[in-house]
Amino acid sequence: MKSYHVSQIADWVLCYFRDHLDDSVSPLKLQKLLYYCQAWHLAILECPLFEEDFQAWMHGPVIPSLYHQFKDYGFNSINCPPELKAVDLADDTHELLIEVMDKYGEHTARYLELLTHQEEPWLSARGNRSIEERCGAVIDKETMKRFYQKLNASTGNE
Repeated sequence: MKSYHVSQIADWVLCYFRDHLDDSVSPLKLQKLLYYCQAWHLAILECPLFEEDFQAWMHGPVIPSLYHQFKDYGFNSINCPPELKAVDLADDTHELLIEVMDKYGEHTARYLELLTHQEEPWLSARGNRSIEERCGAVIDKETMKRFYQKLNASTGNE
């Protein structure tokens, strides 16, 4: 199965919000949506969507390279230029990402942040650190895969 670069998937999400929802996302929301794209890709298609790792930061899962790319936006929406084109995805990946957008896209960045704070992959990576403590621990992809497969089975979506 094809693997993508995280920036390609970030562009896809930005284009999806621009083209299908006439909306935009903040950097925080983008990070969480990418996290759920990766998590469900691991769980359902059983391989990484992209190789980059998330770290268990205080505001939830973050890919540092994307944080630095978009940090100047702060809590504001990211401008998605009209000329930006989404990467062509494999059909199964495309369908899965649409499902992820349907499930998580309507929620606020803060809601998604708090949701990740309740889930095993982020909690496990943070260990016994307090919520305010800086943490660069990697969120293990295998832990993500197992957790979301279990979640999928418990909701009867197998």
